[in-house]
Amino acid sequence: MYAELNIAELHGALEDPALKSMNFLNEVANHYPDAISLAAGRPCEDFFDLEDLHRYLRTFCRYLSEELGYSDELVRRTVFQYGRTKGIIHHLIATNLQMDEGIAVDPESVVVTVGCQEAMFLVLRALRADERDVLLAVSPTYVGLTGAARLADLPVRPVATGTGGIDLDDLVGTIRRERAAGRRPRACYVMPDFANPSGLSMDVPTRRRLLEVARAENILLLEDNPYGLFHGDSDRMCTLKAMDEWRRVVYLGSFAKTALPGARIGFVVADQRVAGTDGLFADQLSKIKSMLTVNTSALAQAVVGGKLLEHHGSLAKANVREREVYARNMRRLLDGLAGRFPNPANGGSPKVTWTGPAGGFFVVVTVPFVVNDELLERSARDYGVLWTPMHHFYDDPGPVRALRLSCSAVSPERIDTALDRLAELINDQLD
Repeated sequence: MYAELNIAELHGALEDPALKSMNFLNEVANHYPDAISLAAGRPCEDFFDLEDLHRYLRTFCRYLSEELGYSDELVRRTVFQYGRTKGIIHHLIATNLQMDEGIAVDPESVVVTVGCQEAMFLVLRALRADERDVLLAVSPTYVGLTGAARLADLPVRPVATGTGGIDLDDLVGTIRRERAAGRRPRACYVMPDFANPSGLSMDVPTRRRLLEVARAENILLLEDNPYGLFHGDSDRMCTLKAMDEWRRVVYLGSFAKTALPGARIGFVVADQRVAGTDGLFADQLSKIKSMLTVNTSALAQAVVGGKLLEHHGSLAKANVREREVYARNMRRLLDGLAGRFPNPANGGSPKVTWTGPAGGFFVVVTVPFVVNDELLERSARDYGVLWTPMHHFYDDPGPVRALRLSCSAVSPERIDTALDRLAELINDQLD
């Protein structure tokens, strides 16, 4: 008789909707390959070139040999063998953060991870000491964060978005309510620049006040910044970490959008001192990593390191073309929505509204009917367009009347066609 496992006897998070979201959305896309996708937040593929991979690897190996003085044997060992748990491109990441973000960090505070997803999990696992601990997160929240928190057995408490990207009064109120109930808020997860899924950004005064709240309430801020370089035609704003005078910010980074998604290279900057030890929070995270993934692929790090080296540490310079593509696509998407759903002053209906981000990948469209997974499948099957139901980004199981559009990995012409199909679906639902 074959062994059979009972789902009720496995980890409870396996039945959580957050852990099912990404697989479900991928399955819908696979079932309807001819549908135009405004769902995936993938980077633009226009500039991918296989030869780049070989060149980046050669560049990194030459750096090891000529700049660091490695012997041929040591160069081979570095890229072929198991490596340092914290990673082998930590110095290059520190240089990149200084150049692109104005963040000065000790390279030893950097842990290179298998994508930003592992970085999130390491931090959440470390912060979850017992059942009193909770995480706060601006709602709606990236589903990968919610899923990682479930696996770490760390409950997530929502904080309202507000007009500045986060409602600071609600944040303080939530912290104090949790403490009054005997719980211990450890950190608040935020995505200050062009957040996934909302596309919204925090203004500079809000960022300053948020840091002050974190200090006054004695919590950490987990800053996730995958889209900050893609600021469209607007000026870039300082990251929280660049403004952080009190080491309240744990910085989560990824090279998926700015370098190479297939490499799966992320990182975390954890420069907080840990009382009772002689080291940094990063050292504690590396202990967890050593039991989770042992280390991050040296070969993948070498490719990303080569790209950093070729652009003298600046991914802002390396992504000039990509930023122009994303800015063009965002304008096309927003103009397309305005053309298909004119505002009341131009004879349109107020029933359909949307956010207007200055950069990033995402726009949220609000409609007067419930948007669920069944409607997405119908949209893919009958209308030939994919998008993401916003309920996947909320913990509340109640009905949500909004959907997320992504414009990063689709041409302007296909954006137009996709919006025609989406408008037909929405108008049919309104009739």
